[in-house]
Formats: sequence, C-alpha cells, structure tokens
Amino acid sequence: MPDTPFGFALPGGQPPDPNDPQQMQQFLAGLQQLMAQSQGGSGPVNWDLARQVATTSLNSEGGDPAVTPADKAAIQEALRLADLWLEPVTALPSGVVVATAWNRNEWIYNTMDVWKKLADPVAEHMVAAMSDLIPPEARAQLGPMSTMITALGGALFGGQFGQALAKLATEVLSAGEIGLPLGPAGTAALIPANLRVYGEGLDVDPNELRLFVALREAAHQRLFGHVPWLRGHILNTVDTYARGIRVDREAIEEAMRQIDPQDPQSMQGLQLEGVFAQDDTEQQRAALRRLETALALVEGWVCHVVETSAEGRLPQVQKLAEAFRRRRAAGGPAESTFAALVGLELRPRKLREAATLWAALTEHRGVAGRDALWGHPDLLPSEEDFADPAGYAQSQLDLSELEGFGDLDANGGFKTDRDEKPGPEQAEPGEDDGGTSRP
Repeated sequence: MPDTPFGFALPGGQPPDPNDPQQMQQFLAGLQQLMAQSQGGSGPVNWDLARQVATTSLNSEGGDPAVTPADKAAIQEALRLADLWLEPVTALPSGVVVATAWNRNEWIYNTMDVWKKLADPVAEHMVAAMSDLIPPEARAQLGPMSTMITALGGALFGGQFGQALAKLATEVLSAGEIGLPLGPAGTAALIPANLRVYGEGLDVDPNELRLFVALREAAHQRLFGHVPWLRGHILNTVDTYARGIRVDREAIEEAMRQIDPQDPQSMQGLQLEGVFAQDDTEQQRAALRRLETALALVEGWVCHVVETSAEGRLPQVQKLAEAFRRRRAAGGPAESTFAALVGLELRPRKLREAATLWAALTEHRGVAGRDALWGHPDLLPSEEDFADPAGYAQSQLDLSELEGFGDLDANGGFKTDRDEKPGPEQAEPGEDDGGTSRP
C-alpha cells in the first residue's frame, strides 16, 4: 500500500492520491468532519473525551448504582474502626482526613488527575509516531490543518482510555486498591456497588469484607500520607518507564487504516493494543525493577499490618487475605488497563516474599524499627533481600544513618504522639509528595 496520510482510506477502502487534488480535497473534508467529533481538551490526551466515553460506557454496560445514605454510613464506620485496629500495629499515624463512599463515576472523576500523569508520556510518543507517518507531500497538502494531527491522536487515545477506565471503575473496591496513590491525598474511599459484586463470589459476611477492605484502604492512607517521598517515588518511576516506551510504527499505521475520515464512528472500534515495541531499554528495565520492588514493599506491608490487626477480630481473615493476595499478585484490575494502553503491568511480583520480610522485621525489630525503614528510600529492603527475610531482619542497622530524616525518633520509629494523633485540622498528609503535585 502506498504512503497515505495516517494510513486513512477514502470510502471504498482506497487511499487518497496526494497528487490528485480532488481526492485530497475529499480526504481533507472527511478529516475535518472527523476532527469536529474530537475537539476539546489539550495536551497529548483528550481527557474531556476520555471522561465522556467513560461515563457513557458505564451507563450503557453496567450502570452506576447510587451510594445510599446507609452505604455511606456503613463505610465511614468501617474506616473509623479500621483506623482504630491499625493503631497498635504500625508506627504511622492515621492518614485518613476524609472517609467516604464513591459511586463508579466519582472514582473516575477523583482519580483522573493521577491517570493523566501516568498516561500523558505514553500518549506523547504515540502522537509523535502518528505524525511521522504523514509523508512530506501530504503535509504540504494539509498545511495549517496539520495541528489537527495532535488533536486526532489525543482523541484516539482518550477514547480508548475512557473505555478502559469505565471497565476499571466496575472492578476496583477502594481508592488505593492497586497500590498507587490515585485519589486525593487523605481521602479514604470505598465503592459499595463493587464490594457487593465482589462479595458474591467469596461467600463471606459482607460486613467482614467491608471491614477488611477498609483496613487495606486505611493502611494505604497511613503509608502514603506519612511517607512523604513515596507518592513521588512511585509516580516518577512509572513516568521514567513510560518516557522510554517506543511504539511500533507498522502497528500504528495498521490501526490508522481502520479509520474512515467520513465516518467518525469508525474511531470507536479502533483498538490501540499491540502498538508498543516489545524490547525495553536498560533504563526502562531498571525503572521497572524499582517499580516492582516498590509495589511489592507497599503491598507486602499493607498485607502484613492488615492481617495482624484483623487476627482474632475477623473470623475469615485468612480466607480474605489469601483472596486479596491472589487478586494483587495476578496484577489486579488495573493490569489489563496499563498493559494495553500504557505498556506497563502494575504487578507486585514478589508480594508474598515482601509480606514475609515485613513480618520478620516486626519480629526482630518491633513495629517502630520496622516502620523506620520508610524514612528514606535508601533504607528500604532491596529485591535481593527478599531471598533471606530473617537474615535481613537480624542484620544490624546503624541508626546514625537515619540522621536528617526528621520523621524518625531516637529509637528508629516515627515521631508521633499517640495521645495527640493528628486530625483533619492538624495533619495534611500528602502535602509534601516528593515533587509530584497533589491530585
């Protein structure tokens, strides 16, 4: 097939001839019509369109059950109780400033700012690759309309991402479930409609499930709220990996051939999976290792403190713990979203090893000594330490290394006054997020 702008075809499947003014005029008229459907937003992704598509998809596929006053009250009480249960098993104070329940649309709205940070770098590469597909003679024909190339790429990516977010919104159970700080800092939220659906396949008491998920959410809030560098570390690692992603020109060209400029609806069936080059750079591999280790440490810590706090309180804690370990170790509901659209799987591959390591640290160093390791990224265990949890836990830690990390006390614990736990008017968790702006 000869080079054609974006690989687009005229009606009937024939590419326009750049040397035929009539065909090019017909093509450009169709492109204008297509772009009229894609206006709005700025940057490499049309996020206005993404939100619109996500909302439409939710309404047409699974619906969005309203949060009832009873749902909200039950979830607020579960989060309050969860925070009390976590108090003796971690040195980190509460990170919950707002406890609430979201419907699925509210989850999309409240997590959109962080999705933008994660997806924009990849979209930039994709739009640039699309632009490179236009041969010089076609660019001359396009003239001032060439600015629409970016808008079209942003619309394509935004539409696809909106569909993925809609699917994800029907599966996630809480704001922090996938191990990333997706929601506003200090806001703990559960999605009651998804809890009900997930609970149907578990055969557990709905109240137990709600409390267990509340414990996980409250634990994530403590970690991201009082480890100032963690939010920025994880998001910046994802960004480093994403900026090294390369796209497959042939795959993009094939995808673009599916679009008929005179049929805006043809965009809806376009699939962008498989457009990423498979071979990572050394920089990407290093970033991926950092990310996998960080996610494993976060998830392992959450699993350990949640199971410890629930022991003796929730009769089916072991069944719930195992179900969630499998859910997270398999990548969770976010894996397909990232793998298809961002080229990255968020899978804590060594989750069980990390949880075992945190348990060993608790045994040999106590709660304060264990949580002191969150004082700085250089203090955290490495992937190699997962192989010998007991040996690592018993190794000597020179507390002089912790000087300058102001969140630690002389015993290696976080400086907190248990009688004066920061409340909403005292604490602003996430205010210093390692250089990443709050969502």
